[in-house]
Amino acid sequence: MTLYGVGLGPGESDLLTLRGKRVLEGADVVYSPGRLSRSVVTDHVPESRIGDLDFPMTRDPQELRDAWRDAAAAVAPRACDGDVAFATLGDPNVYSTFGHLRRTLDAFHPDVDVEVVPGVSAVTAFTTALGVEIDAGAGLSLREAAQGNSPTGPDRMILFKVTDAPATHEGLLEAGYDVTYGRRLFMEQGETLVTSDPQAVAERDYYTLAYAERGDLEKDRPTAFDDARTERAESAASGDGVPGDD
Repeated sequence: MTLYGVGLGPGESDLLTLRGKRVLEGADVVYSPGRLSRSVVTDHVPESRIGDLDFPMTRDPQELRDAWRDAAAAVAPRACDGDVAFATLGDPNVYSTFGHLRRTLDAFHPDVDVEVVPGVSAVTAFTTALGVEIDAGAGLSLREAAQGNSPTGPDRMILFKVTDAPATHEGLLEAGYDVTYGRRLFMEQGETLVTSDPQAVAERDYYTLAYAERGDLEKDRPTAFDDARTERAESAASGDGVPGDD
């Protein structure tokens, strides 16, 4: 039998994939790590099939390790007897609590089969919400910007966990980036906000991301090919010749 890590998507219940919905509906029990993910799960699974796991609000590494060992110990017997799902917002392999559970199971319950059902992630969904197009051939880097960090270097970045937007914004601005923020994108829980003003998202919220793009970034225009062809034609008509002519 199998433990399924199911990505719920960013928070709107109808952005759950068809495969994810099928797995949730067929699982004997569905666990979720928090209130927001549980609110999505309850749109697809009756409360009687939702399991409870205790995850303490702490940064103490030993307490966290103990909590995940307890969670793995609770999940493993159910996963050996039937199909169990652990549902998280976004994708189970991208900044997800599911990774902690999978590593703990690998260490202490290696007999449990694990399968991941990918979900719609803010890594891709942000483009629609912020009106951004990443052209073919363009680079896009994923960075974490918790506690006011301002990663720099790539031409385009999507920053997760922007918990101190004003501090992050200051560093990015000095490095020459234009920045747009998105808070609780495609989430039914809380207010969705898209803004270029860091003060508008100054209040700490884990579900805040940013798209940073260098202000001097050159982009190919749709008319670039036509412009080049026109330039060659004008050069030939003026008698200057066409580049490459003998």
